[in-house]
Amino acid sequence: MRYTLFLYSDEADFADATPEQIEQSKTVYGAYINDLQQAGVFVDTDWLKPSTTATTISLRGGSRRVQDGPYADTKEQLGGYFVIEVADLDAALAWAEKCPAAHMGVVEVRPSAMQG
Repeated sequence: MRYTLFLYSDEADFADATPEQIEQSKTVYGAYINDLQQAGVFVDTDWLKPSTTATTISLRGGSRRVQDGPYADTKEQLGGYFVIEVADLDAALAWAEKCPAAHMGVVEVRPSAMQG
């Protein structure tokens, strides 16, 4: 089954990150990506720009509404995702637990609606 691991964290925690801290984070995530690839479960990933760069659109009630981000006033924002292909929810949760984001925020595990 295909699952997406949505990575939520407080963007303020990274606002003053030094270049060394950014490189360390890239190294940690690089190792996680390597582990996913070696296990044959990796499908896709992306690291998103801050929520302040987001734009949302709604056509509710027939009128177009465009809003600059962040969309929701929350402490934690979506910062990236991993798409994995694993046997079941237990396997997806095991990989989510290994994700570096689980140590600094929340990892939401959601099954794909498009199962082949």
